[in-house]
This record gives sequence, structure tokens and C-alpha cells, in this order.
Amino acid sequence: MKYIPRVLKYVRPYWLLATVVVALIVVSGLADLLVPLPMKVLLDYVLGSLPVPPWLAAITGKDVQRATLVWICVAGGLSVALLTNGLSVINEYVQTRLEQRMVLDFRSELFQHAQRLSLAFHDQKRSGMLIYAINGQGDAVAALVMVIPSLGQSLITLIGMCWILFRFDWLLALLAMAVTPFMFFSLRYYATHIQDRLMRVKGLEGESLAIVHEAISMLRVIVAFGREPHEHHRFREQGLRAVNARVDVTVRQTVFSLVVNMTTAAGTAAVLWLGATRVLQSRLTIGQLYVILAYIAAVYRPLEVIANTIGRLQDNLISLRVAFEVLDTKPEIIEVAHPKRLETCLGEVTFDNVCFHYQGRVDTLKHISFRAKPGQRVAIVGPTGAGKTTLISLLPRFYDALTGRILIDGIEVRQLTLKSLRDQISMVLQDQLLFSGTIAENIRYGRLQAADDEVIEAARAANAHEFITRLPRQYETELGERGAKLSGGERQRLCVARAFLKDAPILILDEPTSAIDSKTEAVILEALDRLMVGRTSFMIAHRLSTVHHADLMLVLDQGRLVQLGKPDDLLRQDGLYRQLHEVQTRHSRRAWRSGQADSIARQA
Repeated sequence: MKYIPRVLKYVRPYWLLATVVVALIVVSGLADLLVPLPMKVLLDYVLGSLPVPPWLAAITGKDVQRATLVWICVAGGLSVALLTNGLSVINEYVQTRLEQRMVLDFRSELFQHAQRLSLAFHDQKRSGMLIYAINGQGDAVAALVMVIPSLGQSLITLIGMCWILFRFDWLLALLAMAVTPFMFFSLRYYATHIQDRLMRVKGLEGESLAIVHEAISMLRVIVAFGREPHEHHRFREQGLRAVNARVDVTVRQTVFSLVVNMTTAAGTAAVLWLGATRVLQSRLTIGQLYVILAYIAAVYRPLEVIANTIGRLQDNLISLRVAFEVLDTKPEIIEVAHPKRLETCLGEVTFDNVCFHYQGRVDTLKHISFRAKPGQRVAIVGPTGAGKTTLISLLPRFYDALTGRILIDGIEVRQLTLKSLRDQISMVLQDQLLFSGTIAENIRYGRLQAADDEVIEAARAANAHEFITRLPRQYETELGERGAKLSGGERQRLCVARAFLKDAPILILDEPTSAIDSKTEAVILEALDRLMVGRTSFMIAHRLSTVHHADLMLVLDQGRLVQLGKPDDLLRQDGLYRQLHEVQTRHSRRAWRSGQADSIARQA
């Protein structure tokens, strides 16, 4: 039970509810002791010939009629049933309230922690497995805590029933409790051998969810290539393995329950044989035998509950292990002990001998050094895989440099709070990442407190207002999953509007027009030109024509900064930038000539 101390911290905020639960457990356990009493009175003092006991005579009087006792027994039985069931309803309400609040707290902590983990972690961890851990296993803490009331109530009932049984007949009580050691050893054996199988089941079920998540995310590709049968087959194969593993575990759990139930049934049979023998010997009354059998059943019920609950507890512990594995993953991007807040930012950015590589790769970036002055436009170019996006991802600390320093206004980024650092940076990426809410909500994501007028002004600056106002619901238009209802150019303009609204002094543009047609590209570039005014801007581009106006050009190749300077100066040098420029110029000329030839052919 090494998880108990960690689990209890989720109970502390709700100590009052937990106290009520404990009180209800005690009261419910005591109320259960009253259940057989009305039947005993009926059998011994109404249908039997025994005289009314003093405690009952004090309530009804010595000369009470048997017909009256019948009504008293019926009323008493109903009253006890009402009491026990009423306590059960109240207990269920309080426990559910406590349980659901703990589930929400634990899932919230898992979700928040998952967001704090570095992109390197998320690059390696499948999103579906994280969703499974957060949503599927997030109730493990509450499940473990709520086992305690069930065990507690069963334990109280067990102790009370055993005490009453010993008062009736100590030999029958000992015979009834003789099954306990066997149940204990069965439980220990089960707990030892089931955990590895449960862990495998959790892994397979998480993998099934990961396949579903991946398929839905890649649905356009699946449909485009006609791979629906392939994905369905893959899901079925994985699901079949998960089903077989779950069936194997369920059979073992059921066999364990069978062993527990048969053990208690054997104990009941032994008590019934001995008890009936004692009735025949006039050493017990029929009412006493009934009460003993009722209490034996009541003794075995909590024993079965305890055994089965501890059996199910193994499943909860494995779920808890899966969830805590996420929670125990240390964020790679952490703040120093006393970080500084970057309240105002001029936008000076310095890379000083920066090196970085991903896990399993070497030399993604090697000894990168440059300085961008406030307000400068910095273009980053180079062949595919040169490290352009990785370089710029180090600035907002999506990843941390392995060696070297990155400074903003002379302060190393590791010395800053993550929030104040990222508040100074706006980003427009190649992938048009939008949420499924409204257009206004997506633009306002840049600054959540922005007024409607500011949202509209940002859309105007991004050349988005015109197409938005043509939509039936305008800014209240629901975008659907990832903005699927808009074209690529429209989605990108909303991303630009979002960056406008954030109004950060440092701007990152990661190939924002690479997937846009020429006409739309011109509209977006016009908006981006306005966006870059007065900001230190980093623009990654494959098409050199989009960055010819840059103040500083960084040319990367195989993780190294091979050229640095103004575009015109680099063109006069015999280097990689000139080669890239000549290749793209020849390609543009061929495309232009091909277009002219097609035009002449059509006219002819």
C-alpha cells in the first residue's frame, strides 16, 4: 500500500465529507446488527413458547397479546429496513460526492502535468496512451479511497456479528470463523499472481485507444489512400489481443470469487449441521438457530466483500500505477529556484554557441551563434532537415539547449519564468492549428481578455475580416474539428489574427505560407508584413522570395550555421544561399515559360 500517503492528499480538501462517510459507516454497521432481531422475536416469543424477555416486556408490557407482538415484529422489521436503506441512500450520496470530486482533482492534476511535460516527451509518447492514462485511469485514486469505507463497514459488521455469535454459542462461532485462514491465503495467492496480467491488460487497452485516436487524427489520409479496411483490421487485431487478455483476467477473478463463495458456503453448511444437531438436543431454540444462521450469513457477507474488494483492489492499484507513471515523469523544461519575470521586452535575441540533439539522434544543431537586434527581421533558410524549426523551438523553450546559452534582452531564457518568456513570443506555424470553437474564440486565444472590438481589429489586420463577415454567423461560426470548415488560407489568416491580438514583441513564423496558393500567399504575406513591424521576427522559409526583405539571413545546413548576413551580401558570396537562390530562380523561370507555352497553345 505504498500509494496510500500519496492518495490521502486528495482526501484532505474534503475532510468534512470524509468524516461524514466514516460516521455513516459506523452507524450503518451497527444498524446491520438489528436486521435479524425482529425475526428472532417472532420465532421465539410469538410462534414459540418462550416467555417475553425483560427488555421487550419493558416496551410492550408483560401481558402483551401475541397478535400485538406480530404487528410489533412487522413494524420493527420495516423500521430496520427503512433505517438501513435510508442510511445506504445517504451514504451513497456522500460517497459519490466525495469520489467524483477526487476523480476531478486527480484527472485535473494529470492533465496539467501532461501539459507541463516537454515536447520531447510528447514526441515519444503516443497521445492515445496519455488520454487513456488521464481519462481511463484517472478514477483510480478515488476508487482506492472508496474501498476504505466498504472495508470499514464490513469490518465493523464482522466484529459485531462475531461478538453476538460468541454470546449465542462459542463453538458455532469458532466453526464459522474456521474458514478465515483459508480465505486469507487464497487472497494472498491471488494478489501475487494477478498484477502482471492486469498490467498487460491495461497496456493493451491503452494501445487500442491509441489506435483509435491516431486513426481519427489521420482520417483524411486514411480515406485518401482507401485504407479503411486496413485500419479496421489493425484495430480488430489489437482489440482481439486486449479482449483475450481481459477475458483471461476476468476468468481468474471469477474463479477467485468462486473459491471465496464456496469457502463461505462450506462454512455455512458446517454451522447448519452442528446447529441443527444442537436444536435436536434442545440446546438451541429454532429462533436462536435462525438468528445464528442469519448472523453467519451476515458474517460471511462482509468476509466475501472484504475478499472481493481486495481482489478488485489489485485492478485499482494497477490503474494507479499507470496514472502515477505519468505524474512521476519529471518535466524536462523546469524553472530555476527563483526565476525572473520578463515584464517588458525589447526583443534582442542572442544565441551563444548553442548545441542540441534529439534522443536517438546526434548533432541536430551544432555551435549556433548569432544576435538579432530589436525589431530586426531574421530569415532562417536551408535544406530540409537542416534544423531550422528545431533552432527556433529552443527560443520559447519547447526544448532546452544541451550546451550554450539563449538570451532575450541579455537574460538567459532559463532564468525566466516560462509564462513571462512565452508571453513575449507569438507564433504562426505551417500547420493551421485551430480549436473546434467559434472564430472569435480562436482569435481571442491570443489574449483571452480581449474585447470584441479588439478581436475584429486583429482580424482586419490579418486580412480575415472580409471572409468572416461573408459567413452566415460571422465571428460566431463554429469551425469544427481543427477548423475543417475553412480553407487552408482562411485558417492561416485566423492564426495570423491570433498573433496580432497577442501583440508580443517577438514573432516566430514557421513557413506560414508553404501550403498556400500564390494568390492567398500574397494576402497573407501582406498581413505578415504588418505583423512584423516593430517586432523581432524570425521567419523560416523554403521559398527565398518570401524573405528577400530580411535584415538578417541565417543559412543552416546539417545543423550548422554556414552563412550569416544580409540577403544581398550572401548572394555575392559563393555559398549555400547563392546555390539555393539559383536553383529556385531556374525553377521559377521554367515554370513561367511552361505557363507561357500553355497559354499560347490554348490561344492557337
